Amino acid sequence: MAGWSAGMDLLAELDARGLLHGSTDREALAQRLATGPIGLYIGFDPTADSLHVGHLVGQLFLRRFQLAGHRPFPLAGGFTGMVGDPSGRSDERNLLDPETLRHNVARIEHQLRRLLDFEPGPLQATLVNNADWTESITVLDFLRDAGKYATINQMLAKDSVRSRLEAGDGMSFTEFSYSLLQANDYRHLYEQHGVELQAGGSDQWGNIVAGVDLIRRRLGAAVHGLTHPLITDPSGAKFGKSVGGAVWLDPARTSPYEFWQFWIQTDDEMVAMYLRMLSLRQLSDVVGLITEHEAAPERRGAQRALADEMTALVHGVDGAAHAGQAADVLFGDDPRHASVTALEFVAAEVPSSGRPASALADVAELLAVTGLAASKSEGRRLLGQGSIRANGQVIAGDDGLAAVPLLHDRYLLLRRGRRRHHLVEVFRERG
Repeated sequence: MAGWSAGMDLLAELDARGLLHGSTDREALAQRLATGPIGLYIGFDPTADSLHVGHLVGQLFLRRFQLAGHRPFPLAGGFTGMVGDPSGRSDERNLLDPETLRHNVARIEHQLRRLLDFEPGPLQATLVNNADWTESITVLDFLRDAGKYATINQMLAKDSVRSRLEAGDGMSFTEFSYSLLQANDYRHLYEQHGVELQAGGSDQWGNIVAGVDLIRRRLGAAVHGLTHPLITDPSGAKFGKSVGGAVWLDPARTSPYEFWQFWIQTDDEMVAMYLRMLSLRQLSDVVGLITEHEAAPERRGAQRALADEMTALVHGVDGAAHAGQAADVLFGDDPRHASVTALEFVAAEVPSSGRPASALADVAELLAVTGLAASKSEGRRLLGQGSIRANGQVIAGDDGLAAVPLLHDRYLLLRRGRRRHHLVEVFRERG
């Protein structure tokens, strides 16, 4: 982990990557960063048992500060998750029970540990849970210590509130209180951990400012707020789980192969923005990748670099390598070089089955039972046309499999044409 460097203009770096959207006072924050390490936090409400790709900008925002010598405090909203942030929503979230939230927080902590350094030391990341200090607060204490310092006019002016009221949908008092609950989180982290910067997505601006104002009014201290743009798809819709089709960080929800595929399929018009916002490579290296991509977009080099790096960050270097190998196999590369794990990824993505070794004797029959041919006669015709490959080799007839060694002594990958596959796991009969 890199140490703090007074010469590092972190804000300029973030700006060049398109990662700065709003700041309470950029000059004052720059001066504070120049004096030494700072504590900062970003909150993640555990409304599911996994974060998704829309959270990566925030997670990697913390990582960038940690690499620059500052201390991150990722916050799990074990209490605010029971309320639900109204920002960017047209309806109220379902309230979650404490047991579900505790489970979600534990799962999210596991994911954060891949992206942040939690090892003991001066830059150690510390996961905090706002349930730890909020659950015991009485209503009177909260109104006295937080509500007293906020005006109704300020709260009504927030985008999340105003948009709902203007739409005529209204807002429950539960959601209306969310901004003040988050402001109190900032106050607590400032007093207990010396946190002086809250960051978050651009939709969090009102909540962040509420915390800055609360600390100024109640404690007479100056702290800072910073927002980054939300990552969006080509239509401008933000990545999330509400719209459906979320890409999760949990491999049980979105496999490493599916995760890798999500990034490799990035539109040419978006890949430069994603690389700038997400890659931890040096900015000069990112610019080089973008330049190469613009010169030869058909090679998809930028997408490959993005897919490899994001998958390595979330699922580990081996996970990225296996996912890339699986994709290469399915798009025509020689499968003989693929690892066992890569072939297991393939098995999850294409039709697969287990067959006894004796089933390999009749290739036309095998093609029929695996669905690659409609019948044995069609199977023979395909074999005669050279349309079938097994483990990368063209199979010419019924005895063609005799010369094809199994992959890792167990797998036979059949391919018809360019894109139709079936993976056979071969087992030896007993007796």
